[in-house]
Amino acid sequence: MFTDILTVLRKEWREIFLMRGSVRSGVTNVLILVGVIGIVMPWQSGPEWLTSPVGAMIWAWLPIFSSTGIIADSIAGERERHTLETLLASRLNDRAILLGKISATVLYAWMLSVVSMLVGVVTVNVAYPSGQLQFYSASFFFPVLLLTLLLGLLLAVIGVLVSLNAENARQAYQKMSIVMIVVWVLPALAVQFIPQATLANALRFLDSVSLPALAGGFFAVVLAADFILLRLAIARFKRSRLILA
Repeated sequence: MFTDILTVLRKEWREIFLMRGSVRSGVTNVLILVGVIGIVMPWQSGPEWLTSPVGAMIWAWLPIFSSTGIIADSIAGERERHTLETLLASRLNDRAILLGKISATVLYAWMLSVVSMLVGVVTVNVAYPSGQLQFYSASFFFPVLLLTLLLGLLLAVIGVLVSLNAENARQAYQKMSIVMIVVWVLPALAVQFIPQATLANALRFLDSVSLPALAGGFFAVVLAADFILLRLAIARFKRSRLILA
């Protein structure tokens, strides 16, 4: 089945970079993301981009968020363009098709995040030389790599579930936009209305908790959510149901 997953993954990547027939558009989107996260922001932030990488951590999610449109189009868009039936009529089994689509989106977003962070290292070292190599701390870099991968998988699986229940690509994208607002924007806005005393108590609690234990607990929660939603997506992705839809 691994070979079948790679077959679907390659197909999806061709469509991602072609952007419906235009290689230039696909490459331009990649260059814009890498340019903003890897060059513009590190250039403006200076060495603090690496030594206090809060900005890098925030901007590293941008490729993952940008991939929501890709995964939203992965099923609903193919159904709308009448290409899904051709894929379902192939010898590929349902699970290989599903995992190939998810893998293509996750790896695309994750590699963009990694490349952007590494380009940011080059930018800081070139623009602000210090006589030695400047890099992210290991305690930040490797957990962020893992976290972006897990969160990318989470959004991809949510996108598949949304796309399965959407009539067309536009509706799927609109629903994914609502998901992003609920997951990302609303919590950020809600923090602004939390009393300062409550925030101070929360920060004191976080300071008292072991950072590795806190990070490990968060990773475990995201991993569990990935597993549950992936199992749900596998159960929902049925060839007979999709052909009749």
